[in-house]
Amino acid sequence: MRFKPTLTFGIEAAERSLLEAEARGTEPELPPELNAMVASMATLRPTQELYRAHKQELTDPWVGPGAKRHVAMITETVDLLIDEWIDDGQVEFVSRFARPLPQTVMARVLGFPLEDVSRLARWGTAQVAPFVHGKGHRNLLSREELEEQAEILEGFGEYVAQQVAEKRAKPQDDMISFLTQVTYQALGRKLSNAEIHGVVYAMVLGGLETTQYAIEEQAQLLCDDPTLLIELRSDRSKLRAFVEEAMRVRAPTQGLSTRVTTQDEEFQGVRVPKGSLLHLRWGAGNVDSEEYECPHQIQLDRKRVTAHLSFSQGPRTCPGAGISRLEQTIAWDHLLDRIDSLEYAPGNEFLHQPGIMLGTLELHLKFGKAAG
Repeated sequence: MRFKPTLTFGIEAAERSLLEAEARGTEPELPPELNAMVASMATLRPTQELYRAHKQELTDPWVGPGAKRHVAMITETVDLLIDEWIDDGQVEFVSRFARPLPQTVMARVLGFPLEDVSRLARWGTAQVAPFVHGKGHRNLLSREELEEQAEILEGFGEYVAQQVAEKRAKPQDDMISFLTQVTYQALGRKLSNAEIHGVVYAMVLGGLETTQYAIEEQAQLLCDDPTLLIELRSDRSKLRAFVEEAMRVRAPTQGLSTRVTTQDEEFQGVRVPKGSLLHLRWGAGNVDSEEYECPHQIQLDRKRVTAHLSFSQGPRTCPGAGISRLEQTIAWDHLLDRIDSLEYAPGNEFLHQPGIMLGTLELHLKFGKAAG
């Protein structure tokens, strides 16, 4: 079975079809080219009620509130990565820490063998291609880019199918095994292989680059303000506020959802006709001066520190927010145990990924190793 390429237009069309079908009380008419994630959306969470059930039953136990089950594993992964370069005095931080941390964590959560992490990274890169190289608000790839993406992701589909089959036969303590065994109470049945594939696709799509760029930008913020690093080293209770404020000021995903209005609206004095294409920009909302005093500054005593948009807000918050926050907090807690100073090293060009993400492709750092 050929694994279809990610098409932002396909996601939007599917969501519109689901909403319209819900209003009519009929089955949705889905466009022919849908990836596994969108197909699973159609069967597992086509309504707001089922979206909530999907999150609570299928993802929360692993990457939401239940992510605390992974504390020891994340801690071990963080320490092993730091051990590789702590005696060198400098490090290319993206390739040797910020990127492999979420890749390794997500592989272990899903139950992929660690020797397959490099393959997971390649598939994750292919998945986000529309949001990096896509053109226009719909993030559309060219036909050649779509064909290349489809070829790469076909291998991912075959790999996940193999993993699902193995874990159905011999379940282990991982998320894929859980998905093969769980009864989805909202629908009163087990999940199909295709539905499991869709959930896994979403985990990889959302679980890699966002956390990578959050950690990378946090390192820059600490280089830019050494007093902030000193404050955090002396009072770790402020780490949570730092992680949240950093994600607000430097949202790793600057914008994502493209929506088409279904009726005429007026928003802050701007007329928005029915059928308008809207691209939502979390990054702008996060530094809205009407919402935040001194919006571009990190303030560790800011009230309602989690009230930013980087994981969205409301009933459709990011399912993986729990594990991402955990990775970031553990990462900096242990980094601050091992280093006592941090600054930019020579060689930084600060080239950023194109598209909707905010983060540099490389980050060269110098650091002082903490005593003891």
